[in-house]
Amino acid sequence: MAPAADGPPTARCLIIVTPDAARTMNTYLGASTELHPDDIDPDLVGAAQVLYCEGYIWDVDITKEAIRKAISICSAAGGTISFTLSDSFCVERHHQEWLDLVDGPIDLLFGNEHEICTLYETGDDFEAAVAAVQGRCQVAALTRSERGSVLVTPTEIIEVPAAPAAEVVDTTGAGDLYASGFLYGWTRGMDLAQCGRLGSLAATTTISQFGARPSGSLAHLAQ
Repeated sequence: MAPAADGPPTARCLIIVTPDAARTMNTYLGASTELHPDDIDPDLVGAAQVLYCEGYIWDVDITKEAIRKAISICSAAGGTISFTLSDSFCVERHHQEWLDLVDGPIDLLFGNEHEICTLYETGDDFEAAVAAVQGRCQVAALTRSERGSVLVTPTEIIEVPAAPAAEVVDTTGAGDLYASGFLYGWTRGMDLAQCGRLGSLAATTTISQFGARPSGSLAHLAQ
């Protein structure tokens, strides 16, 4: 397909990875900032078992309207609404709106320990943030790097160990790969501990290489 002759370019991200595998991202959202409510296909979204919403594109009002429309359609059709907090600075910018989302239509919340602490303004007290989010959504899946993840439901807290990694090369995409593994299990009716285990395995795969896209199929992780 030939490149478009006009309009905003494709989004891109310059990522700098330090020797300790930490990454710093400089992102240009490009065409994704022009996602319009009219771009939402009601039949497609309504048929989705899970809708995965990305917090990074909440900055643009028209895009926010598109996300809210998709949430409304999927929720009305009985689908599961998932949302990722994306980054602590996003949480700070949209603090009250995202608190309202978690208390409202969000079923599955994804975030790391820094993001959830920022959302509930608990400083570095992760346990306090867990207590604050408990009961506000169906499941909060909270990642803690080498300490694994914690799954918080209204009635229980499940700790999932991190999958061992021979070498940590680049942490870019670890959160999204965790969510993909978790949702693979979720959509196949696995219990929460299994969902968290698949999330950890998928995340470990991506942090063991440069770049967020896995170099091969991850289907074997579910076996």
